[in-house]
Parts: sequence; C-alpha cells; structure tokens
Amino acid sequence: MIKSVVGFILRILPRPFLQLISKPIFKFISIFYRGNNVECPICTSKFSKFFPYGRNSRDNALCTNCLSLERHRLLYIYLFEKSNLFKNKINLLHIAPEECFINVFKNHDNITYTTADLESPLAQIKMDIHNMPFKDNIYDFILCNHVLEHVEDDLKALSEIKRVLKKGGKGIVQVPFYNPIPKYTIEDKNIKSKKDREKYYGQSDHVRKYGEDYKQRLESTGLKVEIKYPSDFLSRSEMKLYSVFETEEIYIISK
Repeated sequence: MIKSVVGFILRILPRPFLQLISKPIFKFISIFYRGNNVECPICTSKFSKFFPYGRNSRDNALCTNCLSLERHRLLYIYLFEKSNLFKNKINLLHIAPEECFINVFKNHDNITYTTADLESPLAQIKMDIHNMPFKDNIYDFILCNHVLEHVEDDLKALSEIKRVLKKGGKGIVQVPFYNPIPKYTIEDKNIKSKKDREKYYGQSDHVRKYGEDYKQRLESTGLKVEIKYPSDFLSRSEMKLYSVFETEEIYIISK
C-alpha cells in the first residue's frame, strides 16, 4: 500500500516540488524498512532493503534516509576511495545537485562547494548550463549527473564545462542508458511531444537517447575521457550490500 501510494505521488508531482517535500516523507517510510541487509555508504544507514523507485520501478533502489539511488552510491564510493575530492583543496561545481550529496560536500573543509541549476530549488545559483556565469578555468572538479539528456545542446553544455574546468581538473558526467542501447545517440528535433519523447528517448523530458558513442561525444569537445567500472573498486558482495549496478560505467572527464 505504501509503495503504491508513494509511487503515484512521485509520478504526478513536478520534480522541483518533489525535491522540497520528499525527504521528510521518506524519513517516515524508513521506519518500515528497518534491517541490516543493505547499507547506504553515503549516510551509513542500514535497511532490510532499499525502497523501489523509477518510472519502471526498480526494486532495492532508493535510500529512504538520504534519497540516494544506485548511481549516487556508486559515485560516492568511487569519489571517496579513488579520487582526490576529499583529500586535496578542491573548488567543486555541482550541476543539478542531488540531495544525498549536498551536506556531504558542504561539510568537508577542503571543499569549496558551489551548486547551480536552471530549475532545482536545491541549487544556490540559477544558471543555464549553455552559458554558465563563471570565469574560465576556476573549478578543480565538476559533477554533472543525468543532466545532458535534458538540455537543448549537450555539446555546447560540455564546451562550457570544459571552459570553466581548470587545466588538469576532472569531473564526472553521467547520463542514463536505456536498453537496447543504440550504436549512435538518437536525437531528432521533430520529436517534440511528451508521448513521443517517452517512446524514443525513454522519458518525456529527455531530448535525446545516448548510445554507444557517448565517450566519443564527450571527446568531440576536446575533453579527455576515462571509464571506470564497479568491478574496478568493488567486490560482488559490496555491490550487493550497497545495491549498485554491476554494469554501470563511470565517465571521468579531464582537461
């Protein structure tokens, strides 16, 4: 009953509004998921399982304490264990900030943290990713997750990311992939209706469906790209404990 009611609410309410009200709702739901079978590495909460989430509901997906999803937990582990983000003095830009990460980054003394987005109520700065209001070469690290599939010109957005990234700086730029993954990214300006976008792109507010050429698309803007896999730094038992996708690729960019 709880799953169906919450699932209905998630589908009908606008995302910016959900970002404001969802945390206390899921905090309450946490009561019903007590246990020790899974663990969120971001907030260290343990549950019998994670909450099902997604348009096509994925079981064991959402941490009801910090609202992390599979991809957030994977990225956090990589950033904490394999990057210098929590070790060196870092000027970090977080585009379209996720709730589960905000306090983590904000509370680290070594991180100068800026959040920015066009619509998100969680962001400090309202900005258009096609024309960011920042000087050249000022950020050591940029996080931009599940944003490019929404924007009008992803190559222009990537060029802006490159512009504000310092020489030697790094970032992570993730996008969703829907099976079957096409060989080349699908993008058609004639596909405009929500129904058609859902059909061709996997979601009604997406404007393209990324294909196997995503790495080349990133590199076309002059960015260097490295791909990491969960198996590079997690055991199978850890992937199960944290509930992350074994096949999720992490796209690490550098300038």
